[in-house]
Amino acid sequence: MQDRSVWVMIIHAVVLAFAALTSFAYLTLMERKVLAKLQHRVGPNQAGPNGYLQPLADAVKLMFKEDIMPSLADKWVFIIAPILATIPAIVIFAVIPLGPDLVVFGERIPLAFASLNIGLLYFLAVTSIGVYGITLAGWASNNKYSMLGGVRSAAQMISYELAFGLSVLVPVMLTASRSADGLGSLDLVQMVNAQAGTWLGFIPKWFVFTPTGFIAFFLFLIAATAEVTRAPFDLVEAEQELVGGYATEYSSMKFALFFMAEYMKLIAMSGFAATMFLGGWRLPYLEDIAGNWGALVGFLVIAAKIFFFLFLSIWVRASLPRIRYDKLMDFGWKRLLPVSLATVAATAVIIVLTNPL
Repeated sequence: MQDRSVWVMIIHAVVLAFAALTSFAYLTLMERKVLAKLQHRVGPNQAGPNGYLQPLADAVKLMFKEDIMPSLADKWVFIIAPILATIPAIVIFAVIPLGPDLVVFGERIPLAFASLNIGLLYFLAVTSIGVYGITLAGWASNNKYSMLGGVRSAAQMISYELAFGLSVLVPVMLTASRSADGLGSLDLVQMVNAQAGTWLGFIPKWFVFTPTGFIAFFLFLIAATAEVTRAPFDLVEAEQELVGGYATEYSSMKFALFFMAEYMKLIAMSGFAATMFLGGWRLPYLEDIAGNWGALVGFLVIAAKIFFFLFLSIWVRASLPRIRYDKLMDFGWKRLLPVSLATVAATAVIIVLTNPL
């Protein structure tokens, strides 16, 4: 049984890695297609039918590009930096629950590779590691534009991690208020289960439909966008100011690794937003489907929610201009952080008033 479980874990890890990499590849195509549609352009349409092989063409192009090493770069750090940026973006997928358990040949397989009691803590820890790769890339390149991009990245991520961490405390507190023992949990599966059922027979009991959960949801979206350095918070690689930012000196597959890390973090953030605020794989009237069909339906539900967040991110990129760096920092410290603290405090007060000891 133990050997079989090991093989199940290996297959699970391979399938998860393949799914994550495929999702990244076609997210790039989706972004280019959606941006083209919003800007009244055609978009990629030459590689394969209707451009559907464009991600493969991009991968081949990057593989055959010359891998240039700047003569003044710190060579070992220059090589390690893209790896340090990419690994956290991949391993973060391990704790995202993508549906109820599957049963294959009598073996129960959770649709989260690592179902941890500290899943949320793991998520916060891993997301904070990615900044090291970007910062080291800026420093090792020995280029003023790269260095400024790396420093900006560190300052931006540290500034917004405070509001980011406070916003995810609200789902933990709401999970505690709905549990029988009154204790919170950092297990993402328990958070999803706490959002089961409906109010009035048709309103899902998702945390986003609670007063403070709604506010925390938008705080999370803003902070997550800054963490992933997506527009309008893409000051780290502002072309008009920093050429290519921290990746200015990178080419070929090293550049592709940074590119992949950004998009995989975006997918992961979308998965966590769906899990913590929109009920994960749960949807009213579809929660009672049993067996593997229920797991398939649950997977399709959370995939649709992730797709919604990805489309929202692309829409924001097409709509909003990049904000000035001083305003970015001012917004993080003077606006977002106080509102996050107030939201956590308000959640605690509401829980105490509605669930007296």
